[in-house]
Amino acid sequence: MCGRFTLTVSPEELQAAFPNFHIPVDLPPSYNIAPSQPIPVIPNDGSNNLDFYHWGLIPSWTKVENLGKFNLINARSETAAEKPSFKNSLKRRRCLILADGFYEWSKSISGKGKTPYYFTMKDQKPFAFAGLWEIWNSPEGDPLKSACILTITPNELVKPIHDRMPVILSPEDYDTWLDPVENKADVFQPLLRSFPAELMQTYPVSAYVNSPKNNSPQCIQASSFL
Repeated sequence: MCGRFTLTVSPEELQAAFPNFHIPVDLPPSYNIAPSQPIPVIPNDGSNNLDFYHWGLIPSWTKVENLGKFNLINARSETAAEKPSFKNSLKRRRCLILADGFYEWSKSISGKGKTPYYFTMKDQKPFAFAGLWEIWNSPEGDPLKSACILTITPNELVKPIHDRMPVILSPEDYDTWLDPVENKADVFQPLLRSFPAELMQTYPVSAYVNSPKNNSPQCIQASSFL
């Protein structure tokens, strides 16, 4: 699963990486984005605007008393088309979720607890996870937009750490993924693949990142304690 990620680059760097989309000029850096927090999303609504959605997809048909059961942060890309919670979103409500790194945890060498590892691109540039989004309306009619990250089998870099990794889209696939008209699985399913390991890097970080309350550069500092 993918349960934490970062977006630490400046708005100018993010705009350069995503030139066809509108990026807020006052976007602050985030070093420890966690479930239930707002996450940076570009939905396939035709606006090309970056917005912030609740991290944890809530299907539109969810009853109020079941909200806690459907706070879904990840969806398996291999089975999303078959699952009631995801299949409609996969057809109609896809999105980019912007990031420049993510964390996964592995059992420590000492056998005590788990060690967090931070994954980024070797060129340090931001990228986009493949995401799904939904709108849930409260009984009072207030809309809540939510999203989740699609996952896939890991590449050779992530595999020693975790048995899943987030789907990272290639830039040339953004337009197809965000096409609001396209709803055929045979068109967008091939886009959901493990990102090339040779373009990525990883290193261990400290347990400081374990707490979602911590959101500073210390989260991504390399650690030698395994």
